[in-house]
Amino acid sequence: MMHNMHKNLADLSLETLKKQTPEQLQTQSVTAVLLALGSNYQAEHYLPLVRKDLAALGEIQLSTAFENPDFTSTEAQPKPDYTNQCVYLRLVEPMTLQQLQQVFKDLEGDCHRQRLTEAQTPIKKVTMDIDILLIETLLIEVVSDENSLSKNKNFEESNWIVMGDRYPFKAHERAGVEELIKGHFLKG
Repeated sequence: MMHNMHKNLADLSLETLKKQTPEQLQTQSVTAVLLALGSNYQAEHYLPLVRKDLAALGEIQLSTAFENPDFTSTEAQPKPDYTNQCVYLRLVEPMTLQQLQQVFKDLEGDCHRQRLTEAQTPIKKVTMDIDILLIETLLIEVVSDENSLSKNKNFEESNWIVMGDRYPFKAHERAGVEELIKGHFLKG
């Protein structure tokens, strides 16, 4: 069954996927996510820590970690580079998007993320940022067949949705997502 899920992901085309805002999806039951991790402060410490925490939630696959300049950096105000990585996480137990967002906010907090301090300083020290790029929900359709002995049959199919507030993805996010889609999930 895991191979089929991987194949479904491998067949994804980001442009054709449904895009919805997180507000529209709060109560959706999520079975898997594609995440973007980012850190511009002690990334060598915080990225392995959050990957370990994510692995406790289910099966994970990682993209290459990319080092990227902060796009708000200027010569007059240089800012530290970010280390970014995408993560595919297949959850052991489905959660609502709202629950997942809270889990990720807690993980950022465990990495000593200081949103208030960041907002008040021109050079933000971001220990860990976890953004949800795509979610997979499980669609269950009940089909009634008059000629069948069992009138109701359940069909399960995966349904990937792009977070509308994150699309179009930044270059490093697109690269990480495409690497996960094309590379890791073809090994089955």
